[in-house]
Amino acid sequence: MKRIVTVIAIIVFIAALLFFIRYFRGKDVEKVGFETVEPENVPKQITEVLPNYRMKEKALVAKINDEIYVVVTRGEKNTAGYEVEIDKLILTEENGEKVLTVYAKYKDPKPGDVTAQILTYPFAVVKAEMEELPQKVVLEREYKN
Repeated sequence: MKRIVTVIAIIVFIAALLFFIRYFRGKDVEKVGFETVEPENVPKQITEVLPNYRMKEKALVAKINDEIYVVVTRGEKNTAGYEVEIDKLILTEENGEKVLTVYAKYKDPKPGDVTAQILTYPFAVVKAEMEELPQKVVLEREYKN
């Protein structure tokens, strides 16, 4: 019985080792610097297309005048009190494609909070320190209190 458990443990260990080698091989991870853009300073081109995406929860990138902007939208909310903040940007290369992972922190109103009963469309915009647009953008969400 001990021999079977030992063999199974060795097989699981080897499988995990192979997974991690395959997963991390060839991944160049680069943390991307950024600067938060206040709503009143968002470029006109972004404010013009933002209504097309405000109903969706997603991350977008745009290149305007050789500067790259990252936008995170939370979709339509029925009350005030919802917020979004871009926490960090990570650029990796996977299968020859540059992938930008956007880590966003979401804040929701607490149960029982009195909030205005209006439709809101929370979003955040940052100017990223990047030279070119990535081929793919991934949004990772984290809820904070």
